[in-house]
Amino acid sequence: MSVLTMRSLILFLLIACVKPAFGNYIFIPMDEKQTNHLKAYGIAYWILKGELEVDWLLNYKGGSFMCKYHPNIQNELVIRGVSYEIISDAQANGILSEIASPALNYDVMKLEKFPRIAVYSPKSKQPWDDAVTLVLTYAEIPYDVIFDDEVLNDLLPKYDWLHLHHEDFTGQYGKFYNNYANMPWYIEQVKEAEDAARRFSFHKVSQAKLAVAKRIKEFVSGGGFLFAMCSATDSYDIALAAEGIDIVERMYDGDAADPQAQEKLNFDNTFAFMDFRLVRDPLQYEFSDIDNNFPDRGLRQDNDYFNLFEFSAKWDPIPSMLTQNHLRVIRGFYGQTTGFKKRLIKSDVTIMGENNAIKEAKYMHGVYGKGFWTFYGGHDPEDYQHTVGEEPTDLHLHPNSPGYRLILNNILFPAAKKKKQKT
Repeated sequence: MSVLTMRSLILFLLIACVKPAFGNYIFIPMDEKQTNHLKAYGIAYWILKGELEVDWLLNYKGGSFMCKYHPNIQNELVIRGVSYEIISDAQANGILSEIASPALNYDVMKLEKFPRIAVYSPKSKQPWDDAVTLVLTYAEIPYDVIFDDEVLNDLLPKYDWLHLHHEDFTGQYGKFYNNYANMPWYIEQVKEAEDAARRFSFHKVSQAKLAVAKRIKEFVSGGGFLFAMCSATDSYDIALAAEGIDIVERMYDGDAADPQAQEKLNFDNTFAFMDFRLVRDPLQYEFSDIDNNFPDRGLRQDNDYFNLFEFSAKWDPIPSMLTQNHLRVIRGFYGQTTGFKKRLIKSDVTIMGENNAIKEAKYMHGVYGKGFWTFYGGHDPEDYQHTVGEEPTDLHLHPNSPGYRLILNNILFPAAKKKKQKT
């Protein structure tokens, strides 16, 4: 046998061995069998960036992922320490057939295009000040940091998904004045905000922040996805409700607030909240009575939990996607805004997680125009009571965090398109 013939035979045998693998699938479980839930989301995003598709199997084994086999994907799973199985075409079709059964609360969402992610944050802020940047970094999901300049220069349409964290859209610098007015970081924050307001010809920071809030509202109306945590939730709606009203006291903007501000609020402007009362004391570390941490929740770390609702995957795919998890009862956690009083939430808002014993919504979702928003109360799902200057959470110690999984559900949400099942 000639050398050329021998090489041809070897090549034929290699192709014969490899070809069946292309008919196989990779199944990434998201139940208790998964060793690293958080990095699994990063894998899904990485696959989408490679212009491949991922099936998100709603409610099936904790919201598992499945995709066509490729050796590069398998290698990446091994490198990142994510659990997976290689399954046959028959096994994959069996899973899809089971999911299609009308008797079972499962469905398939096809993830087709990676979302472009922006995090609204001051450039001077450390990444660990924000649970979302913390988990995006850990999961190896890329994002851009933007702030007032980018928003007011109309750069938001470049992105599909925007995150807000412990930002204060009312122009009161988080109401940290009483405790931190002389701290260098607070002084720098004030200077940064005032400089930005002047660049865009605003006389007050509150006016600039309102303009930013309205641009974000336009972003959502046009089809964008907004995710907010901590004080960015209630302070955002408060700013929208107070458009044209001075709710900011002298130490923040140089003049007194409108004494009739409460009566002038317009709740039609808000996404989530209505009928709330402003906290008028400028030295009190609270914006309004929206936050269920005001005046006292009456819970301790050992009994603070919230429950995720289960939605119909086939009929309510959006809240189903946003609540995918391997646990339905999740430990609570504090923030400047910890949770939301249910009586102050608009009737068209979908509450996805709550502590019903104290009438507190923790996790909720709504539609505005062509877009969507999600509010999640608290600061850091794995740090019960985070304080200023505290060491960052090490997510290597919490790779299966159900609280952080809720954040990452929102990251993949813009990539989803419902897959038609075979009949």
